[in-house]
Amino acid sequence: MVSNNLRNIHGVFLLDKPTGISSNQALQITKKIFLAKKAGHTGSLDPLATGILPICFGEATKFSKYLIKSNKQYRVIAKLGEKTSTADSYGEIKNVISARFSSNQYWLALDRLRGNILQIPPIFSAIKYKGIRLYQYARKGIQVPLKARPVKIYKLNSLYRSKNIVELEISCSSGTYIRSIINDLGNFLKCGAHVIFLRRMRVSSYSCHSSITLDQLNFFKNKYFKKSKKIFFDKLKKLLIPIDSIVSNFNKIYISLKDTLIIQNGQFIKLFTKYQNGLICIMNTKKNFIGLGKIRCQIFLYPYRLIKKDLYNKYNFNHTFKNK
Repeated sequence: MVSNNLRNIHGVFLLDKPTGISSNQALQITKKIFLAKKAGHTGSLDPLATGILPICFGEATKFSKYLIKSNKQYRVIAKLGEKTSTADSYGEIKNVISARFSSNQYWLALDRLRGNILQIPPIFSAIKYKGIRLYQYARKGIQVPLKARPVKIYKLNSLYRSKNIVELEISCSSGTYIRSIINDLGNFLKCGAHVIFLRRMRVSSYSCHSSITLDQLNFFKNKYFKKSKKIFFDKLKKLLIPIDSIVSNFNKIYISLKDTLIIQNGQFIKLFTKYQNGLICIMNTKKNFIGLGKIRCQIFLYPYRLIKKDLYNKYNFNHTFKNK
């Protein structure tokens, strides 16, 4: 597989990231298998973590920020009584304290972690301070000020608790660090805690039940690539989800082919029906995705972020995305 064989492909692939590798490593492996010219992931997972990592190919990368900023759902198992340097089992154990607390103290600690909270990110994270990522400071033993950030925990359910092991299900806003949630839980219970298992179950409307592992991708590659590249790429194409699934939560507007050309040429059109001001998903009368538009004054539709006009027929899919 050499660089001059790279292809222009467009769509979303739901990768089930394995443990032990970074999100960027998972992206590069996937990109190589697909022979894709352009690809990007939509929000990092810790090397320890597994689960859904949506990867945007081609024109889908124009809309990836809406997945990065979307809500997430996780399943996490934590060990109480041990505090580590990274707040997970990859770090060095810094403190060991007997996990002695009552059930009432446990539930009160969980309650403090729900709703709108201020969260201090882990020092081993990709957040930047003065243009340098925090983990780069941490690796050199340099201490930098960590600023608390507002996040929202929509749901935090205790699924299992036995001695010093707890399992939680967490639904949260973008930017939430599960390692920080567990670290705070350990602090509230005065015993320390760290993550020993983490799986991302959902990103926006995408579920991990629809995701594909690297082992499955390699199975397709080993079975079909040498026999027939066409069959192999056809198999991969069936794994792609339409670009407009990224913005499936946006309201839709259907416009004529004539108005589509006007929008694609960078001009606005006047609507006959009033709409709420803001971003809206533009579809043509053939139900092909054009991109995002912006409603102004309730009756004017302006282009905002469009896919290339020579692609919207070719790379719109006939099936409708259905989340499992």
